[in-house]
This record gives sequence, structure tokens and C-alpha cells, in this order.
Amino acid sequence: MTEVWPGQAYPLGATFDGSGTNFAVFSEIADRVELCLFDEDGTETRVEVSEVDAYVWHCYLPLVQPGQRYGYRVHGPWDPKKGLRCNPNKLLLDPYAKATSGDIDWDQSLFGYDFGDPESRNDDDSARHMMKSVVITPFFDWEGDRRLDIPYNETVIYEAHVKGLTKMHPDLPEELRGTYAGLAHPAITAHLTKLGVTAIELMPVHQFIQDKTLLEKGLRNYWGYNSLGFFAPEASYAASGEGQQVQEFKSMVKAMHAAGIEVILDVVYNHTAEGNHLGPTLSFKGIDNQAYYRLVEDDLQYYMDYTGTGNSLNVRHPHSLQLIMDSLRYWVTDMHVDGFRFDLASTLAREFYEVDRLATFFELVQQDPVVSQVKLIAEPWDIGPGGYQVGNFPPQWTEWNGAYRDTVRDFWRGEPSLGEFASRLAGSSDFYEHSGRRPVASINFVTAHDGFTLRDLVSYNDKHNEANGEDNKDGESHNRSWNHGVEGPTDDPAILAARAREQRNFLATLLLSQGVPMILHGDELGRTQRGNNNTYAQDSEISWVHWDEADRPLMEFTAALINLRRSHPTFRRKRFFTGTTVRTGGVEGDRLNDIVWLHTEGRPMGDDDWKGAKSIGMYLNGHGIAGKDARGGTIVDDHFLLYFNADGPGEVTLPPDEYAEAWDVVIDTGGAADEERVCGADTTLQLGERSLLVLREHSEPEAGPDHSVAASVAALAKNA
Repeated sequence: MTEVWPGQAYPLGATFDGSGTNFAVFSEIADRVELCLFDEDGTETRVEVSEVDAYVWHCYLPLVQPGQRYGYRVHGPWDPKKGLRCNPNKLLLDPYAKATSGDIDWDQSLFGYDFGDPESRNDDDSARHMMKSVVITPFFDWEGDRRLDIPYNETVIYEAHVKGLTKMHPDLPEELRGTYAGLAHPAITAHLTKLGVTAIELMPVHQFIQDKTLLEKGLRNYWGYNSLGFFAPEASYAASGEGQQVQEFKSMVKAMHAAGIEVILDVVYNHTAEGNHLGPTLSFKGIDNQAYYRLVEDDLQYYMDYTGTGNSLNVRHPHSLQLIMDSLRYWVTDMHVDGFRFDLASTLAREFYEVDRLATFFELVQQDPVVSQVKLIAEPWDIGPGGYQVGNFPPQWTEWNGAYRDTVRDFWRGEPSLGEFASRLAGSSDFYEHSGRRPVASINFVTAHDGFTLRDLVSYNDKHNEANGEDNKDGESHNRSWNHGVEGPTDDPAILAARAREQRNFLATLLLSQGVPMILHGDELGRTQRGNNNTYAQDSEISWVHWDEADRPLMEFTAALINLRRSHPTFRRKRFFTGTTVRTGGVEGDRLNDIVWLHTEGRPMGDDDWKGAKSIGMYLNGHGIAGKDARGGTIVDDHFLLYFNADGPGEVTLPPDEYAEAWDVVIDTGGAADEERVCGADTTLQLGERSLLVLREHSEPEAGPDHSVAASVAALAKNA
């Protein structure tokens, strides 16, 4: 007979203390709660949870150790029309489960009704078909590891998928491919450090489930935006045994930190995998449906859906908010992650119907001493009315800048809005300055998981999503892409050269803009998805990185750009440009603005020059960098000139010597090779078709120290 002690109401979940395990679960509507323990052979032992404090049901089992599989059965009211869906025949996943075992198989028993009769009640027992929660050990030797806290303005983000990045890497042992351990392998960390990125943003690693409709098509949920366990790492990404995914995840984070790379998680707190009123009963629905979900107020059997997934988490309820905050805090304190990117973040701000930047969720984040100190990135939209909220999140937050993506794509495909392009290059002050935020509030990107890869962006006019089984109807149709004359693969050398140049144009624009750049994994290698711009269901070679087909010169170019950005603070300013004049040289130097927009004729842009133009120059005054360094000193850098040409070949005249007497060509995407050229003021240069030119204020290389024998003899003689 299982020995049962009263236990504690806090913390929620299963907590092993070195001797036994405390279990606690919230349910305001439950009449009874049973804790169900499962042996290796699936034998179930039920334990009555009789203690309840403030709607938290709890007990302590002194003999339960890590590895124990368990679930809950909740007895309570069943009246779907009133939003009540308790059914003790359905085994329920602990909302605070730290690890899971098994998967669900979409059996009829997982649903609260009989197929074909939504009004009925199904009482089949779901235990044999249901994923189980697992007790874990919280103990791990971090060996002094801690968050890196890399400043935003020094951050370069690399959006990646655990499996997609590692599955086909030839230097990884087969058993590590597609896993957290694979991410921690030196072959991966060496690539990231050589590239120069400072943070890896992992697509969802919260425990998710496979969609029934995809499985029936022979497909799988690849992206993972279908969370069920907000504390548990996705078990399928673990190379180690059952229940060991937590230890493996922690080891991966420790390895990334040792390489100087932060770990940011893409998190999905806006909905769960239980779907709408026709979805399965797996956890929250059966525990306390009204507390965890937004229901239609005048018809409680239905769910509000701001996400397109069937339901929305109820951020108006204190226990739902506690779940989110406890989860965030757990991933920071116990798993050592460095930040979060919030999927469809506008949903979290819908306390009522409108998106409210003063919503309770943001207030909780603001005052939380743990969560408020990590990187917080919003995807600032959802599918509800008024959901597009770029620029409207609170001051602590940064945002995926969708306007940056669209504007930069339009410019390089030859349909520029020059004024908006200039605003995006300069940090999008029109979005963020009004709320006291700085350029780093803008997470700049050209490509992300949702859409074309960079190579496909310059190779396809149209999406090619036939493999998804939806007759190519899914995915975005307006991609702002250009195939350069041929749809998809070609062996035409002129088209290949144009595409290679365009990829470099995008990367250079992204990495030299003010704000925080984000690169999609594999873009630096020329990865293609064969024109598929919606690979949510492509857990296959369509989505995985083909390391053996890597464009190595493009990778070296990307690394050189990141190094240029890292070496020069003028590209990663902490404050917006002011438009005020500063000296360009010493005390007697000329005065120029901190930023000057230049015509290709070498003069500042006039009002009429902005209309219909497809080329623009940008002067960055290295002596006009606002703010101070870490020691309170003035930040000074070289002056830079950047020319963006989305037109045919032409000429550019460099500005007069008040800007600089001479310039070094640093990058020329229109050139055959990187050529070191020194160009004087007022020099006229050829500007290649659809190309980008970067010049740095010329400086003579410093003479190296004389370490010859003769130098030593001379020094000795001088000191004699």
C-alpha cells in the first residue's frame, strides 16, 4: 500500500526533494482528484489526493523517486454548454510536468465525446493512449554556469530548429543528430562561434503533440507550435533515455554558454494543443476548463480563438497567469535560458478583446525580479482584430520588426519606398522612440522560419508548398520575392551570380542596420526549401540543413559582416540618431550630422531626390555616436559610407573631403572579389547593378613593432 502524507500546496507540479516527491495541482472546480502512478508495464495505482488549500490539491509520497510516471484524474462537473468538462475517465497531463513519457495516439478515448456526436459524453478510459508526466531529479552540476547577459546592441541572433540544424550534419554521431546533445556537439558550437552569432533562438522546445490531421497525411508537426507541457523539454529531441531530457537540455545550455552563446526559447503561451470544443481532453480541459481557456462569453461550450489553433489561453485568470510566470521563471532559474521570443504575443495582451499594452501579463513581467531581467522578444501580432501591434509593446520588450522585413525585401526587388527604407536602416525610431525605447527594440530580420529561406527569396516568385498536402493553398502568397528570371533551380551563370549578389545584399543590409539582427539558420550556407514557404509539416530533408551542399563563400562573407559589425560600434548604436552636428575630426574639424543621407552625386539628399529613386548613400559619423561606453567614456569609431543600389549599373561620386579625405572599400557586392581600394574624396566609382558598397574612412596601417636582433642591440646601446 502506497504511503501518503499531506504534503504542501506549493510549488505546483511534482517536486522531488531527495527523499520523496510532493505533488500539487490546481483545480477550482474539482470534487475529487486522483493521482495515478504507472509502473513500467503500465499498471496503474491510484492515490486519493485529499488535501486541498486554496483550490490546490496536494500530497507527498515518501517512496516516489525520479523516473516515476504519473497523471491525474479529476472528478467534477460535466456540462460542456456551461464550459465544464471534468471526466475522471480521462487521464490528464500535469500542467507543471517537468518531463513526459510516450505520446498520444488519437484514440477515441482521448475525446470527451463520441466521434460523430459532439453532444454525447465518452467515458472510455484514456490512460493506455495518453502521454504520461514524469518525476525528474532537479539536481544538476552546472559547474558555475550562469546567464551571459550579452547587451542587446552586441547581440546577433540565430533562429534555429533543434532537429533541422543537426539532423544532417556529417560530423555528428548518428545517435546525436536531431537532439539537444547534437546542438551541444563541438561541430555545431564551432560553426556558430566561427559565424560570430551571440544567441541561438530555438524554435519551440516545450513538449508538444503531433496533429492528427498531419499524421493521417503521413506528415508530422515540425515547427512545434502545439504546446501541451510548458515546463517539459520536447522528449523527441532527447538522445538520452526516458526522463533524461531535462539533464540533456541543461547540458546543451551549459555547452552553448561555454561557447559564449546565449539560448533564447521561442515559446507558445497563447494556446495549447487541446484545440477547440471538438479537440481532445489531455490536460487543462479536464482540470479546469474555465480557468485555463478563454471561452465565448455568451456560449461557454465554445472557445475564443485569436491564434487560428482553436483556443486561447485565459490570461485574465490568476492561475493561468501563474502558470505562464512559473514556467518562464523555471526556464530561467532551473534551465539557465537567457530569454524568450513570444509567439503571437498580442494574444497575451487580450484581457478583454482589444490588445492592451498595460495588460496584467506585462505588469507581472515588469515586476518579476527574474523574468524582467532576461531578453524578452515579442512577435507583435495575432489573427484577432487589431492584432498587428508592431511598435506598441512596453518599454522592456523588443519586437520582431515585420515592417523591416517587408521594406528591405521591397527595396532589393526594385520596388523601394526610399524614405521608409532609410527609417528601417536607422533603427525604426518611428516605431520605438515614442515609448522611450532604443534601436535595439527592433529585432531586424529578412527571413524567418515562417516563409522563404534567403536563397529561396531570390530564386522563387511563387510558393511551392505541394508537399504539404493542401494543394499549395497554405502559406503566404505575397512574398516580396524575385526569382531573377527563372523559377527555382537553374544552371545559368548570370542568374546564379545575380542571386548570389542579392543574398549578399540582404545579409549586408541586415547586419549593418541599427537594431538587433536575426539570421535564419542555414541562410549563411545557402539553404533551400525548394520554394516551400510553410514547412510547418515538413519534418524531412525539405527543412533540414544540408551541410554537404553548403555555400562556403557565403558563410565566410556572413562571418566577415558579423565581425565588421562587432568591431565597429557605429553599426550597433545604443541610441537613435539625433540629426545634430558633431565634429568629424579634431578641434578644428568640420561639423556634420551624426547621419547624412547622400545622393549618388556626392551631395546630401534633397526633398525631391527621395521620389522614385532606387539608390541612396548613408554616411555614419563615427564621432557622433550618442551614449557612453561601460566606463563612461565617449564612444568613437571610424566614419563609414554605405551605398545601396537597387537599380542598374551606375556611378557614385564620393562626398567632399569634409566627410573624409580618403576611403577604403570594405565591401562591394558588385565586385568579382574583395578588392582593397583607397579612394579619395570626390572620386567617382562604378556602382554595380543591384549592389551594395561599404567604405570606411581611410587610415594608414600602423607599423608593426620592430622585434629584430638589430632593434634589441639598439635598445641595449641606448640604455648603456
